[in-house]
Amino acid sequence: MKTNEYNSKVWDKKVEDQVVYTKPVTQEMIKESKAGNWRITVTTEKAVPRHWFPANLKGLRILCLASGGGQQGPILAAAGAEVTVVDLSEKQLEQDRFVAERDNLQLTVARGDMSDLFFLENESFDMIVHPVSNVFVENVLPVWKEASRVLKEGGTLISGFTNPLLYLFDDEQEDKGILDVKNRIPYSPLELLTKDELQKYKESNLALEFGHTLEDQIQGQIDAGFVINGFYEDDFGGSRLIDQYIKTFIATKAIKNAG
Repeated sequence: MKTNEYNSKVWDKKVEDQVVYTKPVTQEMIKESKAGNWRITVTTEKAVPRHWFPANLKGLRILCLASGGGQQGPILAAAGAEVTVVDLSEKQLEQDRFVAERDNLQLTVARGDMSDLFFLENESFDMIVHPVSNVFVENVLPVWKEASRVLKEGGTLISGFTNPLLYLFDDEQEDKGILDVKNRIPYSPLELLTKDELQKYKESNLALEFGHTLEDQIQGQIDAGFVINGFYEDDFGGSRLIDQYIKTFIATKAIKNAG
């Protein structure tokens, strides 16, 4: 199974089904952003601290990486940034185009793989905003290396990602109110699911998600040339059983080292 091709089709279908992570921001949110009253998330509930951004975004070149859906990109563009949105799903990118046309925003979109940004030049962005999405690639290390390559020295990478603990448990048992340890970390559905289980994924339009180790998520950024200087956690807002015990999303702010 080709992960990228499969997940791209899944997200195209999610847009058609209007799932929450594919719904674009409203005109009122864009209006507020133009007035300087904006917020974005890179996890689920909690907003990225405003002090992680410059006070003024005007002219700042921001790459919204694997960030289609008409959400982060349009908000940042309305706040004054020069935004490029890259995503694997064409229909997710259509949501960004829709908001840009609706609200008269300058926004560049490009279909591409977060692990291979060959179509973007070296050191061409001041900032990268990367919401929870590297869960959809088998190997996260190339994502950090590509982010470092296209980011200017001293530039900022803001990332949201999943704590791999989320993938320890049996989903069906959790639905019954039981946290039953079933899987190992790193988690790969391609290795652990049976052929019949993978077929159910296809029938239910479930994306292939990979539980990367914290070493790959955090040390991977450091090895790619970043210094991490911001960190917070988030959860599903209480909608999952595991929320009662631990937060399963992480956001980091990282600065690309000079030299």
